[in-house]
Amino acid sequence: MIVNVLTIAGSDSGGGAGIQADLKTFSALGAYGMSVITALTAQNTQGVHAVHAVPPAFVLAQLDAVLADIRVDSVKIGMLANAEIVAAVARGLRQHRPACVVLDTVMIAKGGHPLLLPEAIAGIRNELLPLADLITPNLPEAAALLGCAEAQTEQQMQEQGHALLQMGAQAVLMKGGHLGGNESPDWLITTAGATRFAAARIPTQHTHGTGCTLSAALAALRPKHPDWPSSVHAAKSYLLAAIAAADQLQVGQGIGPVQHFHAWW
Repeated sequence: MIVNVLTIAGSDSGGGAGIQADLKTFSALGAYGMSVITALTAQNTQGVHAVHAVPPAFVLAQLDAVLADIRVDSVKIGMLANAEIVAAVARGLRQHRPACVVLDTVMIAKGGHPLLLPEAIAGIRNELLPLADLITPNLPEAAALLGCAEAQTEQQMQEQGHALLQMGAQAVLMKGGHLGGNESPDWLITTAGATRFAAARIPTQHTHGTGCTLSAALAALRPKHPDWPSSVHAAKSYLLAAIAAADQLQVGQGIGPVQHFHAWW
């Protein structure tokens, strides 16, 4: 069976992140991709220049149209822009109850531009976390959700992951890319325990869209795997290969995208 995966996220006009990265990832991993667009961004490899949020009613109309007709095996959620869109997406998910939801808690673009208004964080925390089978926060995002200081050690990463479980998430993948050192450690926190995933940092500046790509890979792979640890292992293997091949691309003058189709061209 070919897996059907829906991305609910913003559009990246430069093609490296957002729904563009998600759909490329789905295709690369053998899944059929669909999209609900929450926002349009005017951006390139050097940053985000403008954001236009889609009206919440139209976000919900897109979501209803897809889920009313097409079998959806998994959902990935990315950029939501504001509290009204968060509420609309939560309402649609509660109505349709898709089998698997991966929530990438997107708040700030790699260049520093905000992709989620501060007042929307409470909606993410209260409305979407309880609907998510897995959330994938980086360290600043986890701190914002918890209202605490950013983790500085792997022990603190684990503690914050467990705190997010207590807030309603079913599983948490704490991404440790913001920690220093030669390794980039991630911790998968579930009710069954904690699992460490680490890899050596790859010497490239072209890492635009890595968070989108990882969460999209997790959504595409989870229906094919028995549990989250095996899904995370497969998703990280795909992402690391895409980062390693990023320098093959010549896209823009800033932080370029990863090579989603490294296995083909």
